[in-house]
Amino acid sequence: MKKAILIGATGLIGSELLKQLLADSNYSEVKVLARRSTGVNHPKLKEVIINFDNLEKHKSELVGNVLFSTMGTTIKKVGSQDVQYKIDYTYQYKTAQLASDNGVKQLVLLSSYGANFESKVFYSRIKGELDEAVQKLNFETVSIIRPSMLAGDRKEFRLAEKILTPIMYALLWIPGIRKYRPIKDVIVAKAMINSLLKNSKLQIIELEEIFKLAK
Repeated sequence: MKKAILIGATGLIGSELLKQLLADSNYSEVKVLARRSTGVNHPKLKEVIINFDNLEKHKSELVGNVLFSTMGTTIKKVGSQDVQYKIDYTYQYKTAQLASDNGVKQLVLLSSYGANFESKVFYSRIKGELDEAVQKLNFETVSIIRPSMLAGDRKEFRLAEKILTPIMYALLWIPGIRKYRPIKDVIVAKAMINSLLKNSKLQIIELEEIFKLAK
């Protein structure tokens, strides 16, 4: 059975992914590295509370078969582009780098629709930069998941999502809108796990393929 490592376990996708991994008989251990406890109790769960600014100190914890990386935040929440860059790019890249150095074979990274390192949109650019960077690490397989607007019960309130999600659902009949349609956390998490079944060196999985993988 596999041992999974998960960062970003307190977010919308990460918390659902944790639930599914703990219920998956293919995994004997799920190790969560986080700044605070998930509040979940399970015999397969091992929590390591860390400061990601001192990630090197915890390199020995990054041992397993697969790293699931789902960290992410917003400028509104953290106050600046610099802090968002640190969370969305630096922490995730450094974790992936240390894990690959330790011999972890597989990476599944939560990215975003429109990720592009050449984008003029800050969020899309940093997602694209991370997508490009992790491909150069020593993983045997890399799966990059690019969903559109996420739907689910967030612990934090995001006004834009509350307003835009029902609007997007209502406009799905318009040609071209369907490729931007919202996607639920349970579908994204399932697709992240199922992406490993293909065992491809590199997969960049866009919205339509995410829905297919979750079936």
